[in-house]
Amino acid sequence: MPKVKIKRKSTAIDMTAMCDVAFLLLTFFMLTSNFTQKEPVKVSTPASISEIKLPDRNVISILVDAKGKVFLGADGQDNRVQMLTKMGAAYNVTFTAAELKEFSLINKFGVPITMMKTYLALKTEERDLPQNALGIPCDSLDNQFKSWVSVAKTVNAEYRIAIKADQATTYPVIKKLMGTLQDINENRYNLLTSLKNAPDYE
Repeated sequence: MPKVKIKRKSTAIDMTAMCDVAFLLLTFFMLTSNFTQKEPVKVSTPASISEIKLPDRNVISILVDAKGKVFLGADGQDNRVQMLTKMGAAYNVTFTAAELKEFSLINKFGVPITMMKTYLALKTEERDLPQNALGIPCDSLDNQFKSWVSVAKTVNAEYRIAIKADQATTYPVIKKLMGTLQDINENRYNLLTSLKNAPDYE
């Protein structure tokens, strides 16, 4: 008696639910991720084994390149507007509403306050040119860096200071920077480094 052959049916898997989950996860990660902010200069930080993480908000970022030029950034667009307004009043520089709005969109800057109006008038790609990365003056005769940090702390007392310096930056530059912070009673700050593996002790 011949065997009865059962007709095979092709199996179809509904991928709708899987696609929905994938897009939900993608949307979640996009909304919760912190994108890397563009910096005016490239800095190669020294390595350390410290794993202390910096908070995501209320941070004053101080960037020091290999040549010792200092750049500064602060969280919060409204805070940046207040900072520039107060610095302008201290140095007799008046900024328009459009200039204040433009400054609020800049994450980090490094120009003297007297050249800020010219800097804000530049296009975004022009600001990134090396000749426009002048650095904030921090010498004894005109220490604008000290003024910026002082003004930032008056705008937001919860600001924490983070220093990111290039590994080729000389020690006197960092010592001078820390001395400036001590002059305004800012004795707590974080030094940003790249992570390396801890040595194995047996």
